[in-house]
Amino acid sequence: MRERAFDRFIAIDWSGAAGRRHRAIEVAECAPGRDAPVRVAPPGGCWSREAVLAFVTAQAGTRALIGFDFSFAPPYLDRGHYLPGCPHQTAPAFWAFVDAEAPDEDLGAARLVETALRPHFYFGASCGARAPFARLRRCEAQVRRHGLGTPSSLFVCIGSSQVGKASLAGMRLLHRLRASGIAVWPFDPLPARGPVVVEIFPRLFIRRALAGHGGRANGKIASRDSLNRALGQLGADPADPARPLTRADNHLADALVSSAGLRHLAEDPRVWQPDGLTPIIARTEGWIFGVA
Repeated sequence: MRERAFDRFIAIDWSGAAGRRHRAIEVAECAPGRDAPVRVAPPGGCWSREAVLAFVTAQAGTRALIGFDFSFAPPYLDRGHYLPGCPHQTAPAFWAFVDAEAPDEDLGAARLVETALRPHFYFGASCGARAPFARLRRCEAQVRRHGLGTPSSLFVCIGSSQVGKASLAGMRLLHRLRASGIAVWPFDPLPARGPVVVEIFPRLFIRRALAGHGGRANGKIASRDSLNRALGQLGADPADPARPLTRADNHLADALVSSAGLRHLAEDPRVWQPDGLTPIIARTEGWIFGVA
């Protein structure tokens, strides 16, 4: 069963760092078939979030499937709200709130997290016990139960795996993409034509691809060999051997594998109609592409 025909598969490894240029942002894409994903060179040598917004907006009218690796919404169903006193009951309404309130440059949200929203985020022992802050969406809890990775709570802002600032910055981007007419699944129905933006979790693709093939326990790509093994398991040819892969290329490896993963799964109807995705989850919390 073919749910949609896509002709480009674009994966974006995102960043919520302060500033206007972000070496941690990497973009990769591939076409249908087996060709290996390739890196999309950033304008000016380094991506800004605004440049990513312009790049994705320019895909309007194409048949691109575009994945971003940040949380598209905070948890909602565990408490019946995103934040205490927050009136917003859908993710798009929350995105609009974040975009209106965040004063940061380049679609950032760090200052919003560190000031007005700080009481809701865990920054360490001075905030008290960590557990009350470590809320998860239903889909994230399912990822953990299935052993596909350990998604971090959006509200925990310490450690190398923190995703809060990046996710709120991403929500600003989603608000603007959706305003331009680009569909964001599952908050919008899968359109008959045009690009579709989905949430991805690169560890999910990597763990599935490398299970039993020498993958590291934390779902990281450790070498060019492991990158090519992952790509092969996802139906892709080896990556360009002319570009050596170093430890500094984790972000690029995530983007390359995720691009291949999007292509590998896009025609599986189960990823578009996953068990557990209810109408209220589709409005409030969203879903990670590939969690079926």
